[in-house]
Parts: sequence; structure tokens; C-alpha cells
Amino acid sequence: MSIEQQDANSDNKLKTKVMTGLFWSFGERVIAQGVSFIVSIILARILMPEEYGVVAILLAFINLANVFVANGFGESLVKKPNANATDFSTVFYCSFAVSWVLYFILFFSAPAIASFYSQGSLTSLLRILALQIPFSSICTIQQAYVSKHMIFKKFFFSTFGGTLVSGIIGIAMAYAGCGAWSLVAQYLVNTVINTIILFFIVPWRPKLLFKAQSAKELIGYGWKLTASSFINELYAELRSLIIGRMYSSQDLAYYNRGNQFPSLIITNVDTAIGKVVFPAMVKVADKAEHLKSASRRAMKTTSYVIFPLMIGLFVVAEPLVEVLLTDKWSFCVPFIQCSCIFYMCQPIQTTNWQIIKAVGRSDLCLKLEVIKKIIGVAIIVASMYFGVFAIAFGNALFGIISMIINILPNKKLIGYSAFEQIKDLAPSLLLSIFMGGIISLISYLQLNNMITLLLQVVCGCIIYVFGSIIFKIESFKYIVGILKSLLKIKQK
Repeated sequence: MSIEQQDANSDNKLKTKVMTGLFWSFGERVIAQGVSFIVSIILARILMPEEYGVVAILLAFINLANVFVANGFGESLVKKPNANATDFSTVFYCSFAVSWVLYFILFFSAPAIASFYSQGSLTSLLRILALQIPFSSICTIQQAYVSKHMIFKKFFFSTFGGTLVSGIIGIAMAYAGCGAWSLVAQYLVNTVINTIILFFIVPWRPKLLFKAQSAKELIGYGWKLTASSFINELYAELRSLIIGRMYSSQDLAYYNRGNQFPSLIITNVDTAIGKVVFPAMVKVADKAEHLKSASRRAMKTTSYVIFPLMIGLFVVAEPLVEVLLTDKWSFCVPFIQCSCIFYMCQPIQTTNWQIIKAVGRSDLCLKLEVIKKIIGVAIIVASMYFGVFAIAFGNALFGIISMIINILPNKKLIGYSAFEQIKDLAPSLLLSIFMGGIISLISYLQLNNMITLLLQVVCGCIIYVFGSIIFKIESFKYIVGILKSLLKIKQK
């Protein structure tokens, strides 16, 4: 076999692995988030908002602690091309040791945290939920092994198993009147089951191997990722920490719940498209004209999908909450609407960010990130004394400002100006606003919430699709063309 044939076979094997990995990875994401969403709806109907708020405070601290065991360590193993058994075992022992240090820090500081938030129940809840951290440290190395060997099918089974079992336990405890403990059990059991399943289906086991040089090398790479992740996580949790301290746990529950619905949509749509867009941009990064063309396509496609979803959710927020969560969650409606404005900016932010990364300007990425974080913190500080809604509105404003900051450099980098971007976004935005305006009128009919919601969703879809056909929206034709191609491939 010639060298060319060997290279071709190697490329085909890699493509097969990548496509198979994407299939299982996407399946894992959809199934797990679908089950999680259903479980969260059932729990929200049983539990009170203040119980969710208490657990939201706990999770802010747990998420910050998990950064030190879940980020950096695993990625350093995936990044190292010749990572061996010694490397995996060394990182495992380092991660496991750090996880117990973090656990005991939270264990002994739990009373002070409970006192700070005037929530006496936080002490015991935090001490139990923090046990998730050591399990997370084990799971991180298992996941690194799976990613390293591209056996993503394993993720599907572990994630689905953990999500399903923990959901059943959480619901059963909620029905039994366990309150916030049912949520703590759900989060903890999810990680434990995930780790146990991976233990049985992944062939890696820690060995009695440790090499100081390996630890130094891998941690030397990983700490930068950890520091970056910690800053991002701290910023992400800052609003929750402030709302939990300055206002009530009930207010925090409404705020977090309001963010959940639009976040769920964006996480699936924008992330899935981003995984395809960035590699395509990298391939044409050396040709500004081609990169601009790929960027315009990405901008038009993502905005065409996300704009109507966010504007539609903005309009149907009230009947949606009443139907799914009952009227005890009605106060989260304005927070959903603020989050919709924030997440509408995401496709523009993401595409412009991918452009900057594709041309290799990581230095510019860092500068822009620092600028945005400074502005974001300033907005939080300025709004936190005026109520929770002011904080939510400030976040929506921050989304718009971040979008503008990401747009500006790309006129110089690839000649894609802000004016051109507005032109590309205008058809989808205007049609989405028109659709939103029409379906908002249905609420004035004073119908049952379920009927109102169904009418708004159905009418919104019809108006958007027919509007796309009538006004010959390019993105609609592009998406239909892709769907036709996929159907042809499937039939063959």
C-alpha cells in the first residue's frame, strides 16, 4: 500500500471517528437535556421557588470549586499527544487530592456561608452537596480518557443513566416532602451514577504510578485553562451570589428560572452550529474573501433560527410559565423576557468571535474578553441596588454591548463591517418582530392559557415560514436545501 493510500485511509478513519463522535455527542446532549428539562418541570411544579433559590446559592459555590478539578486537568491530558498511563494516574491523584482539599474548605466554611446568606439550612445542605466534588474529579479523568480515544458513545450511556436515575430519585424525594434535599440528592446522584457507569464501561483504571515531572508539565499547561475558567465561572455566578445575598432566595429562584428557558434553546442551537462553523472558518482563514463569505453564511443561518425562537419565547413567556410551572412561578416571566434579549445577541457574538479566533488573533480575543468583563461587572455594581429586575435588565444591556464589541474588529480583519452585518441580520429580525407582534395579539382574546400557548406557537411557525417564502429569505432556502440533501443521503 502506497503512502498516499495509507494517508487516505487514515483520514477516512479520522472522519468516521469524528462523525460518529458528533452523532453520539449530539445524541447525549439532546437526550440528557430533554430528560433534565422534563425532570426540572416536574420538580418545579412540586417544590417552592425559595427551595430552588437555596440550592442555587449552593451550586454557585460548588460550580466555582469544580473548576479546579473539572477544568485544566482533563484538558491537559487530551492536549498532550502521547499521554500514557503514568500521565493519567498522576493527574488523577493530583485532581483527587485537590478535590478533597476543596471539599474540606467548603465543609468548614459552610456555617459562615450560611450566616452570610442568613440561611441556616445551607450548612448541612452544602456539606452533603460538596461531596460531588471528589466524584467530579474522578469523572473528569474518565471523560478525558473517553475524549482522548474518541469513544463518545460511552458519554451517551453514562450521561443518560445519571440523568434518568437522579431525576427519578429527585422526583420521589420531592413527592415525599424533602424540599431542597430532593434537589441536592438529584445533583449529587447524577454525578455519582455518571462516574460509576463510566467506571464499568471505560477500560481506564488508576494505577500506582506517579511522576513529578509529568505533574509539573501537565499542571503547567492546565493551570492557565483553570484560571481562565475560574474567572468566567465567577463572573457567571456573580449575579446569583449577589441576588442571594441582597435579596431573597425566592428572587434568586425566579431569576435563575427565567434564564433557564432561553439558555436551553441557545445552548443547543448556537453551540451545535458553532461546532460546524469554526472548523469551516479555519479552513478558509488565509483568504479574507472566503472567510467573509463563510461568516456571512453563519451569521444569516444562526440569526434566522434564533431570532424567531427568542422573540417568540418573549411573547409566549406568560402562558408558557402558567402551563408548565403553574402560577407560583409567574414572577419569573419578566426575567425570561430579559434573558431573551440577552440571548438574541448570542449568534452575532458567537460568529464574530469565531472570526477573530479563525484568523489567529487570540491576543485580541483576550483583550476583548477583559474589556467585556470590566463593563459587565460595572453594570452589575450599578444595577444591584435597584432590584433583581434591574440586574436582569442590566444583563440584557450587557449582551447588546458585548455584541457591539465583538462586531467592531472584523471590519479591519476581513472587511465585514457593522453596516453589512446589520443588512444580513435585518430580514430575519424584521420578520421575527412582525411574527412576534401578530401572535402577541392572541393574548387579548382572553382564552385558556393552554389554548393561547398552542395558538401562538402554531401561528408563529406558520407566519414565519410563509413570510420566509413570500419575502424570499435566503437563509430559509439554504436550510431547506440542506434538509433535502440530508434526506437524499438517508434514502441512499
